[in-house]
Amino acid sequence: MPPRRKRPPAPHRNEAARLADQLQQAGYTKRDIARIINRDASLVSQFYTKNKGAAFVPALTQVLTAVHTAGISDITELASIAAPHTTRRTTASGTRARVRTKAVLITPTGTGTGRAGAQAIASGSARLRPLIAEAARQGLRLAFTVRLAKTGYVHVSGSRTDSPGIRRGVIQRADHTEERSYGSAATGGFSAADIARRVDAAGGDVTAAIHRWLVETGRIHADAHITHLEIRTWHPR
Repeated sequence: MPPRRKRPPAPHRNEAARLADQLQQAGYTKRDIARIINRDASLVSQFYTKNKGAAFVPALTQVLTAVHTAGISDITELASIAAPHTTRRTTASGTRARVRTKAVLITPTGTGTGRAGAQAIASGSARLRPLIAEAARQGLRLAFTVRLAKTGYVHVSGSRTDSPGIRRGVIQRADHTEERSYGSAATGGFSAADIARRVDAAGGDVTAAIHRWLVETGRIHADAHITHLEIRTWHPR
């Protein structure tokens, strides 16, 4: 008989991850835990992936004690219990450290670009929503490029009916997909405010909003699947 393969050892989890596991066993989600410690949910995930969370062990310990011994289950109450045991990082001078956030890449001249690949597309291209919202706030214009299977388009490549005034706005890929651009500074593009309203109507799903516009205007078939999306902004002339 061939020798049995040894099972790989279970991944080591730090104390914060173990405490988070216990809270999840008690019925709380990672998002709930994030609310309790007043942090972003992505940080809780980093307890597992990046070995973070040591600073939250005292707070999580107090919260678990409250859940198991006092029977407290309300997230707001648990957050008030955790609050005295969580502190923000400070700089050497004692001031509160800045928290890095994702920047909305719009320059003072109004130009900005945001891209979403296959993974981001699956979650609605949420990373593009702040870019569109900021462009709408500034009264900017925008254009976008989509990539999908050639068979998903209604019109043939380069058709002026598909995107009037856009030349060389088509890129054909070896995997039988095609990128097509809609709008440009030369043609005036689209009102960012209009696109922002469409995104809001789609519940924040940028992919769905753009897909709906392309279907409504007769450019793609309803069952076409967008695999990549790019948004570009600029000040109107």
